[in-house]
Amino acid sequence: MSRSIELEINGILDLHHFKPKETVELVEEYIYACHAKKIFEGRIIHGKGIGTLRKIVHSTLSTHPLVKDFSSGNESSGGWGATIFCLHARCPKKPGHQDA
Repeated sequence: MSRSIELEINGILDLHHFKPKETVELVEEYIYACHAKKIFEGRIIHGKGIGTLRKIVHSTLSTHPLVKDFSSGNESSGGWGATIFCLHARCPKKPGHQDA
């Protein structure tokens, strides 16, 4: 990202103040920050619009190594204008790594 913005890491990321081109890097870094703070469930607010941000968020979450699952929000969490995520409590194993 070209600009520096201080975000509160509380499990809720509101993308309304960001440009679509910033979305992938922002979501990736926010997921890492949540995991570091032991926040394993959260919400990303992308708005309803035409669905462009939702698609970017879902695509990013689907390939992120810390994301266990995600889904569109329900009536109380923003409906399809938000995405709920669940993270692995432990970092996933790297390929070739075996426990002793």
